[in-house]
Amino acid sequence: MQQTTNTMRQTQEAQAQEEQAKSSSLFGDFSKLIGQFKLPGIDLDAILEGRRKDIEALAAANQSALEGIQSLSKKQAEILLITLDELQSLVKHRTSSEDATASASTSETVQHALERAFANMRELAEVAYKGQSEAFAIISQRIRENIQELKALKQPTK
Repeated sequence: MQQTTNTMRQTQEAQAQEEQAKSSSLFGDFSKLIGQFKLPGIDLDAILEGRRKDIEALAAANQSALEGIQSLSKKQAEILLITLDELQSLVKHRTSSEDATASASTSETVQHALERAFANMRELAEVAYKGQSEAFAIISQRIRENIQELKALKQPTK
């Protein structure tokens, strides 16, 4: 399972690098095309730089979201394995002893399993929240930077 996870991660990283290379190439081509048109009073370099930063922010947000999803799926797999081990243990214990003490032990085991399930759900929610909040923070920061860039473009040059 660990090997599969590592292989998936390597594939995703390779795809991300390939997409970034394509994006850089495409942005470079776009910059050359826009650079041909010189408009008075408009700083095309600043506009292009702003859009490049937008693309970088989106890529970083996507990377953060991907890492969050990977972390979440890894945690879910761990929880599944632990739960299956506990279930297997419970079944073995239950089949080996069919008396009254087994019934009391089973109810305690079920209670502990429910408590762990709730704790696991809370932990999964925290992992998901963390991934989403990191991606949101990246986009929010870029929005604030865009506002500052627009204010700078609006002000007359001295």
